[in-house]
Amino acid sequence: MLALVTPLAARGAPPTDVGRDLERARADVVTRSREYRASLERLLPFREDAVRRAAVALETRRRLIESGAVSRRDVELAEASFESARMQLGDVRRDLAEAERILAEAVAAETVSPLATGQTAATATLVQHHGSVAWSLARVGSLQRFFGERFGRALPISALGQTPVHDQLGFDHRHALDVAVHPDSPEGKALMSWLRSEGVSFLAFRGPVRGEATGAHVHIGEPSPRARAG
Repeated sequence: MLALVTPLAARGAPPTDVGRDLERARADVVTRSREYRASLERLLPFREDAVRRAAVALETRRRLIESGAVSRRDVELAEASFESARMQLGDVRRDLAEAERILAEAVAAETVSPLATGQTAATATLVQHHGSVAWSLARVGSLQRFFGERFGRALPISALGQTPVHDQLGFDHRHALDVAVHPDSPEGKALMSWLRSEGVSFLAFRGPVRGEATGAHVHIGEPSPRARAG
């Protein structure tokens, strides 16, 4: 999910200032993502409890309105409270999933090896491809058309360019795209095949990365994280 701005250093090569800066950036991505994910995990049960309490209050008011004990306005206020609580819970779950994806890619960026142009490497948890063509969000439309024609449904985009979570963590995702498909599913295999044929780099996550994160997805673009300037 995070855009590459500096090539990965060759294994065994002496560290340079640029290489050390990149290593620090990767470590910072991992640290920030872990901390942010932990804060969301602490918040999640409170949001879930708020939804439960709002649902009980709404059901109570709906029963009482039949006897005239409460007004229609009371029910409307309870409905609004329930909807607000439900939306806040959805926001936390969405941001938690986004933090998981960022963390998975940050951890992977510490371990993936440089590949020659056109080369693909696969492990039990990750498929990596280094393409010959720079990815641009201007190409999303053609990818959406391919996917829609092939599978009869919209491309399940989970992050298109910069998201609020990337802003929160200070990372540059302006030119990248994440798609919520499992790499080993028919959709995932077709997506990776299209990307390879178009010369586009990607990282495809099959599952847990060193116990850090679990969300399977395909990240379109280069794999290395960078903190945004300013």
